[in-house]
Amino acid sequence: MEAAINRYRILAIIVGVMLLMVVFVGMPIRYIGGNPTPSSIISPIHGALYIVYLAMAYDLWRRAHWPLKQMVIMVSAGLVPFLAFFIERRIVREARETLRAAESAAESAAEA
Repeated sequence: MEAAINRYRILAIIVGVMLLMVVFVGMPIRYIGGNPTPSSIISPIHGALYIVYLAMAYDLWRRAHWPLKQMVIMVSAGLVPFLAFFIERRIVREARETLRAAESAAESAAEA
């Protein structure tokens, strides 16, 4: 599960940065500067990476056996600027706690 956590974490950060680039670079240049080129490059890259992020979020959610509410929170992280960074930290912390609890339960069962 640690590999799933790391994959999720990397994609969450990348998608968060790309969303910030869309909102604070691409859109202002498009609508204030009248040049749609940066937005037309950055936006599809963010969209493609967001789809990969969704796959990684689903993989982690499935492995951790979390409720659907957790998946909804993870999905929202790639839609709201800056939210990805806060959600990523929370999800990674909770996933590692879940992993530690599962490992200690497995150790207890092996000792019994």
